[in-house]
Amino acid sequence: MDFSPLFKTAEEAAQLIHHDYYIGVSGFAGAGSPKAVPSALAEIAKEEHKQGRPFKVSLISGASTGYEVDGVLAEAEAISYRIPYQSSAQLRKEINKGSVSYQDMHLSSVSDDLRFGLLPVINVAIIEAAAISADGEITLTTSGGNTPLLCQKAESIIIELNEFHTPRLNEIHDIYEPEYEYDRRPIVIESVSSRIGANTLKVDPAKIVAIVKTNSSDGISAFKPNTDITDAIGANVVKFLEHEYQSGKMGASFRPLQSGVGNIANSVLSCISRSEVIPPVSMYTEVAQDAVIDLIKQGRCNFVSACSLTVSDQVLSKIYSDFDFYKEKILIRPQEISNNPGICRQLGIISINTAIEVDIFGNVNSSHFYGTHMMNGIGGSGDFARNAAISIFVCPSTTKNGAISAIVPMVAHTDHTEHDVKIIVTEYGVADLRGKSPRERAACIIENCAHPDYRAILKRYLELNQDDGHTPHTLEKAFSFHTAYKAKGDMRLADI
Repeated sequence: MDFSPLFKTAEEAAQLIHHDYYIGVSGFAGAGSPKAVPSALAEIAKEEHKQGRPFKVSLISGASTGYEVDGVLAEAEAISYRIPYQSSAQLRKEINKGSVSYQDMHLSSVSDDLRFGLLPVINVAIIEAAAISADGEITLTTSGGNTPLLCQKAESIIIELNEFHTPRLNEIHDIYEPEYEYDRRPIVIESVSSRIGANTLKVDPAKIVAIVKTNSSDGISAFKPNTDITDAIGANVVKFLEHEYQSGKMGASFRPLQSGVGNIANSVLSCISRSEVIPPVSMYTEVAQDAVIDLIKQGRCNFVSACSLTVSDQVLSKIYSDFDFYKEKILIRPQEISNNPGICRQLGIISINTAIEVDIFGNVNSSHFYGTHMMNGIGGSGDFARNAAISIFVCPSTTKNGAISAIVPMVAHTDHTEHDVKIIVTEYGVADLRGKSPRERAACIIENCAHPDYRAILKRYLELNQDDGHTPHTLEKAFSFHTAYKAKGDMRLADI
């Protein structure tokens, strides 16, 4: 097919999108999202608002996008509905004001909701590509996300052809779409490096309504440097993993790792790189970030299967300049495969994710402040935590100079129940909750993970109702930490 008549400016392509459209965008954790068309769409929305006309769209992605999608559209007040995950300061503000309807979802479940018609029809998919062939074979850029299914379900497709990225990215993509029926065949991934799909995405060329040439990186910044606290958390995680490995609890080989995104995850991976006990690892995860690429270069990671290359521009340039080396060690999959709970269980993954707060019985809040205000969302942490061989949650013991304790009597919002949480780690130590009753878990978490300023008050809470109930909560005091902070600015002043 001759695509030349379809080449348009971003502004011309954005004119094809109308008020109340349901839009799907490529991308995952800031990588591989479109950049030009959403920004042009935001300008249209601003102009429409000036004229007193409504202009808002519903938006579905893989996970979080770059500022050029969530940020600019939120600033233009152009989003009415958003799923399944975001990490935009601008959008977060609108969500918590109630002006954007936000559905927080397990990332692995989005695809089947789309596939079986549980979500509205997608009017337009805006997809970033590194290359496109005459018969509609698309080379995706730095993420898999929900892109294959978005293109499959969309009425029309707009492609941003980003010349910044190498067309050789098809060599590290593995695009597999499960069958549409629920009695589908098994997804046969026998190891982290199993390749089961195609290296390009085939779409119906007739659906393509515009192609916009761009030349722009993902613009992902390097994470902040490690701190003494993140390094201590990382060291505690590694010490635990070393003991598990040496004691033979992992079996014949070290289990594949899944690691969340951020400074703590980077610190954990950095500590793994220095371990003299842990052998070179493999990773079956959502996001390959800078620290993962460092492990590969050091020979400390044999292979990473992920949904995105969420790496800084500097690291991505290194990958592109030494592509023959990295292409043998990296695979990018769609998120319904990277986050597939069955594959996670089959591979025996060790999951390491970040908590906002943990209660003394092992329940985890990873998405809401005070139970009311959304931070980012649950993301893929639940996909992995419930199905991992070992589910680890990490967090600093306190924030706000000690005024907020991450270890509380009862979490204000529950994303991961005590049944799915095996290990808690802070800078003070490790709480191994396996095989413990609620009272035993509470004692273990308080002693090993709580900040010293909070241990006595947490013990007092536990003693209030010690002889009544399997899980000895005192309901009228359960949120005393949260109410103390809101009223007095310090959880240490809680009335227990």
